[in-house]
Amino acid sequence: MTTTEADALLPVAQRTLPQMLRRQAERFGDAPAVRIGGQRWRHAEVPQRAAGRAGALEAAGIARGDRVALLAGNRPEFLEAFLGCGWAGAVAVPVNTASMGPQIEYFLANSQAKLLVIEAQYLPRLATADLARTSLQRIWVLEGEGDAIDLPGVAVEAWPAPGEEVAAAETGPADTLAILYTSGTTGPSKGVLCPHAQYYWWGVNSLRVLGVRADDVLCTTLPLFHINALNTFAQACLSGAEVVFEGRFSASGFWPAMQACGATVVYLLGAMVPILLAQPEGAAERQHRVRIGLGPGVPGAAGEAFAARTGVRLLEGYGSTETNFVIATAPDSPRGGVMGWVLPGFEARVADEHDAELPDGQAGELLLRAHEPHAFASGYFNMPDKTVEAWRNLWFHTGDRVVREADGALRFVDRIKDAIRRRGENISSFEVEQVLQSHPAVATVAVYPVRSELAEDEVMAALILREGQAPAPQELADWCEARLPYFAVPRWFDIVADLPRTENGKVQKYKLRERGVTSTAWERPPQARARRA
Repeated sequence: MTTTEADALLPVAQRTLPQMLRRQAERFGDAPAVRIGGQRWRHAEVPQRAAGRAGALEAAGIARGDRVALLAGNRPEFLEAFLGCGWAGAVAVPVNTASMGPQIEYFLANSQAKLLVIEAQYLPRLATADLARTSLQRIWVLEGEGDAIDLPGVAVEAWPAPGEEVAAAETGPADTLAILYTSGTTGPSKGVLCPHAQYYWWGVNSLRVLGVRADDVLCTTLPLFHINALNTFAQACLSGAEVVFEGRFSASGFWPAMQACGATVVYLLGAMVPILLAQPEGAAERQHRVRIGLGPGVPGAAGEAFAARTGVRLLEGYGSTETNFVIATAPDSPRGGVMGWVLPGFEARVADEHDAELPDGQAGELLLRAHEPHAFASGYFNMPDKTVEAWRNLWFHTGDRVVREADGALRFVDRIKDAIRRRGENISSFEVEQVLQSHPAVATVAVYPVRSELAEDEVMAALILREGQAPAPQELADWCEARLPYFAVPRWFDIVADLPRTENGKVQKYKLRERGVTSTAWERPPQARARRA
């Protein structure tokens, strides 16, 4: 799909989810649209599902602009609730399924969600969340009895049947479709306000890069609480393709799953490719229909080895929850080892600390902006100061250090922000530090990234203990496991006498990163890490 075709499909004022669904039904009718959790939907029935779920939301008191939190895996109810929110003019708030009580409480309180849709298996986590500090009024439980948990002041019910189909709300391209939380760097997670038109452009740009056609089968093992997987539905909706949502990523089961569903386009993240390459070579790696894949953050050598073994070329790319799919390679790109080239409709600048543009070959912060209205997020929910800081001087500041090369290619160097990325997840060192700091034996802690054998970040914590305290490292790990998503639990714990600091006492984390894994560090046992992952 070209930009011209996309414009003809949806004029600016109609770049909303309801308009996308209406046009989807008109253009593609009974063609297959979605396979998820044992269900198959046709393009023509998707707006009906959205309208019926919107009716149930309205019957539950959800009005336009209200927030609805979604805590569930890749299952039909999640997608139906997301589409129903968009149809009703409500705002979906996907929550990472690895979140524990304190994180869930924060997301609910910050977003001011009135309704929580949650899988029954995650209900026990609410025991460590103070729901009285939130705006939550109602909980819909998936695959569980509504009275299985007593939460004062909150109505707990089983997932209701679709309601009466209602007319789509009068939404515009700037209206918020979802609040997607991205980890903070020196503070709490920020809720990114994602407008309808941004979601539209995620689909359009991905179609252009991957060359998605109506006869394609898109398959993702990535979770629906991230924009990557949500974007695959937008691609199918706009192109007439079919999207298959697998329950989760499995190294041993990946290729059999792709073969079984007939996938032609796949979606991987950086660390997933080395994991797949670590599997024994087998015939399944060639017995598939996959013609292309998207693999942002895949090391160059791993991408080449992947193509040689599987016959699948992975395209590099760059996008964030706040921006869009803005930088990418192409099947005929002259070389690899780069994020790619800026896509039409966007501008990129490599800048110094004053936002002044740097010459080619010199590393600086990547700044981005869009030509199309509402193609980027509109800010951070209830965080005006952080919004102004990130979007200052009419550019979005990514916090990533890159180099622009002579041919216009952009090459990633490292992250400027104090964030850690592991297994495709952004981890706030601040949040991990807060959990460890709450342990009665810990006086001071610094959390920072170190490199792993999978060419990605691993989490390491350096701790100063309180006088007279000597907890075993395993005790600290157990403390984290009960309070953090599994991917945020540090792999290494290092008990130290002091931390490198500036003259005013600020911890110099760059020195810790340069130091890396020390000989005194304790590593969580592999079986413990695998058990949680």
